[in-house]
Amino acid sequence: MVLQECVDHRGHFTDINAGWSVKVLDAHISRNSGLYRKLQRYFLVGSNHAETKYRVLKIDRTEPTDLVIIDDKHVYTQQEVRELLGRLDLGNRTKIGQKGSSGLSRAVSAFGVVGFVRFLEGYYIVLITKRRKMADIGGHAIYKIEDTNMIYIPNDSVRVTHPDEARYLRIFQNVDLSSNFYFSYSYDLSHSLQYNLTILRMPLEILKTETTPTRQESFDIFEDEGLTTQGGSGVFGICSEPYKKYVWNGQLLDIVKNTVHHDWLLYVIHGFCGQSKLLIYGRPVYVTLIARRSSKFAGTRFLKRGANSEGDVANEVETEQILCDASVMSFSAGSYSSYVQVRGSVPLYWSQDISTMMPKPPITLDQADPFAHIAALHFDQMLQRFGSPIIILNLVKEREKRKHERILSEELVGAVTYLNQFLPPEHAIVYIPWDMAKYTKSKLCNVLDRLNVIAESVVKKTGFFVNRPDSYCSILRPDEKWNELGGFVVPTGRLQTGVLRTNCVDCLDRTNTAQFMVGKCALAYQLYSLGLIDKPNLQFDTDAVRLFEELYEDHGDTLSLQYGGSQLVHRVKTYRKIAPWTQHSKDIMQTLSRYYSNAFSDADRQDSINVFLGVFQPAEGKPHLWELPTDFYLHHKNTMSLSQTRRRDFMPKNVGIDPSPFTVRKPDETGKSVVGNKSNREETVLQRKTAASAPPPPSEEAVSSSSEDDSGTDKEDEGAVSQRSTPVKIADTGDNIKITENIVQSMKDIYGINLSDVPSEDDLTIYTRFVQLGQNQHKQDKSSQQLCSKHHLDGVINIIHISSFSQDNIYEVQPPKVDKKSIDIFHAHIQAGRGIMQPLVKEDILMYREYIRNRYM
Repeated sequence: MVLQECVDHRGHFTDINAGWSVKVLDAHISRNSGLYRKLQRYFLVGSNHAETKYRVLKIDRTEPTDLVIIDDKHVYTQQEVRELLGRLDLGNRTKIGQKGSSGLSRAVSAFGVVGFVRFLEGYYIVLITKRRKMADIGGHAIYKIEDTNMIYIPNDSVRVTHPDEARYLRIFQNVDLSSNFYFSYSYDLSHSLQYNLTILRMPLEILKTETTPTRQESFDIFEDEGLTTQGGSGVFGICSEPYKKYVWNGQLLDIVKNTVHHDWLLYVIHGFCGQSKLLIYGRPVYVTLIARRSSKFAGTRFLKRGANSEGDVANEVETEQILCDASVMSFSAGSYSSYVQVRGSVPLYWSQDISTMMPKPPITLDQADPFAHIAALHFDQMLQRFGSPIIILNLVKEREKRKHERILSEELVGAVTYLNQFLPPEHAIVYIPWDMAKYTKSKLCNVLDRLNVIAESVVKKTGFFVNRPDSYCSILRPDEKWNELGGFVVPTGRLQTGVLRTNCVDCLDRTNTAQFMVGKCALAYQLYSLGLIDKPNLQFDTDAVRLFEELYEDHGDTLSLQYGGSQLVHRVKTYRKIAPWTQHSKDIMQTLSRYYSNAFSDADRQDSINVFLGVFQPAEGKPHLWELPTDFYLHHKNTMSLSQTRRRDFMPKNVGIDPSPFTVRKPDETGKSVVGNKSNREETVLQRKTAASAPPPPSEEAVSSSSEDDSGTDKEDEGAVSQRSTPVKIADTGDNIKITENIVQSMKDIYGINLSDVPSEDDLTIYTRFVQLGQNQHKQDKSSQQLCSKHHLDGVINIIHISSFSQDNIYEVQPPKVDKKSIDIFHAHIQAGRGIMQPLVKEDILMYREYIRNRYM
């Protein structure tokens, strides 16, 4: 047998005909190896699939809070690793003096490391203990996580307990890793097939030059054990960098990413993976559907809407359908094709308040964005990943008696129109609005026929990926639609350029049906390009379409459960109007299930996602996750809020559960509030259950209490401080000193600070800025100027001076000065929108050449 040596997309040397990996272990911990423990450290032993190559990690257990991992650079054979473990076992028995027991014991056998996590005590290691094969792409297996195991690393003798550790552990484990989490040892699931087969293809000669250092040059992790090992060297492949947006355990691996060999890093995606086998005229064809759910701005249905400050949208999922001729299972010799499309929430600042407990809460726009900044960031990410054109298929309602979904349509149209003036006409964002719900109610319109027309135009614009030149049958039997196909044609096949972005309000039911119709149209072109059918067209009532529809139904149900809490309510058969009557009762049950999940369990699920993805990281002295009224400030990095700290530490001790400064309080009711006598815990839980992704609205009492009549007739006891403001009468210097002392003393009792201390340099700088601003805007206020010149830095008088301004000077500031470079960039954008392009300078040409060299050479 002649063996063909080649390099797959990650750079591993692979024997194609035999189908086994002879290069590195891919962080695969075999059943014959695992996590070995002793009193002071763990030994993590990993092997390749054939169990011929082994690696070893040493994890220190004597550190109560830090993670200390040492990676051995040596690659062991099976005999060498057995001798090593035997010497470790014998050496530790002799040291401890345990003649009758083993000095080294196996803790667990696993298939991979998900990562390391720490809450308020020490670190845990998360291991995959059960897996199931879901698909095979070019000989690369894709597995689904079936079960995991969390092991606490520090020894019990050094463990420092914390009362809230168990609660954070329960929150973290509430993310069920056995539910739709996928990984592969040798295939990069975070990237598309087009990326893996084109961008990362590297010459074999480059990979052969990379070798590991010998044993003598590497650090010996067993030097404390008094053991010696044999030297050796090997050749290792190059691992691609994953696309972090679709990696869900990236935060769990960050702490060891730069410490251990890259083959220990097993990246996990969340979403869906399914594969079906078709027989077309006797030829086996695999159809694989992979959905990658974004880990940025991830969450549940009503708690994550719109986009965050970085342009990441809620429920963003990249769906890829991969077609391969199974007669040859090899990336280098086989025939492969793929098509990618995206779904995601409308890229605006919007939310829905679920505190009203309505099935369809009103849609509100939280922030004005006249320059479409958030939409620009979102579409900029898409242009960098997919190129142009970006096609938006907007399925929200356009005609309503009361404005609900139409609010989003109007804002999105304005954003796209504004952004397109800065793009060349040939690369402009294509916007396709279509009220799918309206057409569904009409008896004269066929929804799927209309979707099929849209799908044809979309696929013709974007094209699809195929790693083979056009089949000869397309020359023998030319088709008109084939000649109009877009994309980018290269000598080795075709590339998809651009992507379709589909959305409705929830991006669940209508979106899944629309994506199925586009995928069905693309599937016809893919089968035609591989020479399997004679025309790029597929009829509904065929076995291929039925299997493809089942894949998309499972895909939609899975994503709907993850985001909405129930399976799909409206399916393809619903829009075809051929669904049986029994389906209507199922739809009602799914609607009720979705409503119950959104109302009662989504808050806990959101907390778990925030902890798992590292959006919230517990720390000593930091408020706990369950104490925060909303997670808005966690997902919007450029927003500052007092909720990040303990707000009550900055408030008077006699303030009750309602911290609003506008709440009316009587002096004799210290520690009480007019809101009620609920406990802090009940109030926090109530706020968390009703808080959406938007910041909490201001209290209604703010309006009513601002007009309260302050009669000043209430008297205070000695030493008590009134919650109402009292005018200060300035008589002479002696009176001023007494007033200052009394107020400073009361402020110290209430706030815990002493105003008589010398102000810090930062406080003086801020004060000086406010004083100068007040002087510039109120030059004609002579009394204010006299007061300012008479009393320079007296604490109380300064406060009186600032509050004596007739207008609110905080918002009346001068606009910032714009430098010349920013003005030139702005004018260049305006000229580009008018079709006038600026000449390229030397820096632009060098940048373009570097881009072409990195992308295509």
